[in-house]
Amino acid sequence: MSGRSVPRPRSGPVDLDIESLSHEGRGVARHDGKTVFVDNALPGELVSARIVRRHGRYDEAIAEHILRPSPERAIPGCEHFGVCGGCSLQHMTPAAQLEHKQRMLLEQLQHLGRVAPSKVLPPVTGPAWGYRRRARLGLRLVPKKGGVLVGFREKSGRYIADIRRCPVLRPEIGDNLLVIRDLIGALSCADQVPQIEVGVDDAGPVLTIRHLRPLTEADVGRLGDASREYGWRIYLQPGGVDSVRPLSAGQQPLSFAAPRHDVRLQHEPLDFIQINGAVNLAVIDAVVALLELRPDDRVLDLFCGLGNFTLPIARRIAWAIGVEGEAGLVTRARANAERNGIHNAEFLAADLTTARPPQRAYNKVVLDPPRTGAIEILRRMETREVAIVVYVSCSPATLARDAGVLVREHGFRLAKAGVMDMFPHTAHVESLALFVR
Repeated sequence: MSGRSVPRPRSGPVDLDIESLSHEGRGVARHDGKTVFVDNALPGELVSARIVRRHGRYDEAIAEHILRPSPERAIPGCEHFGVCGGCSLQHMTPAAQLEHKQRMLLEQLQHLGRVAPSKVLPPVTGPAWGYRRRARLGLRLVPKKGGVLVGFREKSGRYIADIRRCPVLRPEIGDNLLVIRDLIGALSCADQVPQIEVGVDDAGPVLTIRHLRPLTEADVGRLGDASREYGWRIYLQPGGVDSVRPLSAGQQPLSFAAPRHDVRLQHEPLDFIQINGAVNLAVIDAVVALLELRPDDRVLDLFCGLGNFTLPIARRIAWAIGVEGEAGLVTRARANAERNGIHNAEFLAADLTTARPPQRAYNKVVLDPPRTGAIEILRRMETREVAIVVYVSCSPATLARDAGVLVREHGFRLAKAGVMDMFPHTAHVESLALFVR
């Protein structure tokens, strides 16, 4: 019964002393001999909570009244907090969020990797609000609620939250959700538009509309009018990723610049780029600094994407090789190198879960893997000539596992580690680690 839940109980509220915070940002308490995970509760608080789901070994609850608030409690900045599943930590001060994430990182390194950094890096931070430049918004036509709903899924995960404004999205998008809602609601296929990929690059907002039924001429006209009125570049996606096309010819390509490194990266609407533009630029600076680059260095950048790190690094060294599993990203990375006049960067397409690293002599390595980590490529890497590894992580658990491999199997020392606050107000912990020979 430990993995199954039973229906919502009908018992009344219970008072709970919150002892700690779970990795996903829920308060942790004890009641009737069981652990209780409590939404909207912080360590040190006494709350009146409602049990919403019982499991064999733990229960889940929601704090409805804060009887003794924590000094780290903050007023959420979004009217949809608690309903929308996009953010879970808005009730914590930004400083407390950073402390929680740093603690989670160090605990995972110790418990899973059995390693600890010699030095904790200061957090890499950016704006706390209006930071998110990419998002996938769900849509659903619900006539009883007045038309098309636009937003993220509710915390329960079953329905799309009726969001009218999102303060974590860049304001060009977050302040115009009702405009997007009305625009989609006016289309002939409003019931066949399941999602919109929204983004903001250096030139402004971009909307990629997924539609399961062809648009009429009138639909195209409405979208064109909105594009001109709001300065949106609109793309249409009638099928898979390869079906994406601009609404009108001559739209400016998507791109973002890293001015300190004299690099501009072009990308397609659905390409992976880091969600937080300001933090991404700060992380590029941090990676370049941690590598301690010299003119004769040879750097291998694994999981390189569009060349986000490869190209700024190549500006300073003898040569760089970027390896990426998605062939389309590799094609665009090569084009980015050409556009930036960088001729000492090579890009290769390879499945890094099965392939071996390039058989070239490199003395420094950058790892920027997905949440699954880099364990497969680490098992096959030859690192005897490598002096420095910089690991950019979006999962403290897989970073900790891989750190153990780098330390115990490859002979590195974990010199520095710290968090990057790529997703303020969420429980996502992204981090940066430096390993030295």
